[in-house]
Amino acid sequence: MPDATAKKPARRAPRAKAASKKAAPAPSAQAASPSSRKTAHSGKAEAPSRLRIRVRAYEHGILDSSVKQIIDTAARYNAEIVGPVPLPIDIKKYTVNRAAFIDKDSREQFEMRIHKRMIDILNPAPKVIEALSNIDLPSGVNIDVKMM
Repeated sequence: MPDATAKKPARRAPRAKAASKKAAPAPSAQAASPSSRKTAHSGKAEAPSRLRIRVRAYEHGILDSSVKQIIDTAARYNAEIVGPVPLPIDIKKYTVNRAAFIDKDSREQFEMRIHKRMIDILNPAPKVIEALSNIDLPSGVNIDVKMM
């Protein structure tokens, strides 16, 4: 047990104090970056507004005709359109027993496919927004509109 009689090594300073000494020069370097961030942020505030339209439906034919109708309506008012962008199809699968008692191994599978498209309208004029709110689409089409 010679280790017990030996002197203990000097204890280190807590990391918080050591970190504060190292972090002292960094705020002066960071002081320059918030001003550049302000200019970037103010530039972002001046960035064009965007109307994002997400259209969903079970049938792709109805969906495509609805998207075409939305694009034609926006183009009538000379709006800048990006899209339609096809989004991944959501597939919901359901497995059901064919019989309740004996034939447990016999099953049927059903699936629902939800087709989606996204359209962006850059710098929409009030006339464009009004025309899109008054548009008449088929009953199986769901629309989400966000102002970004």
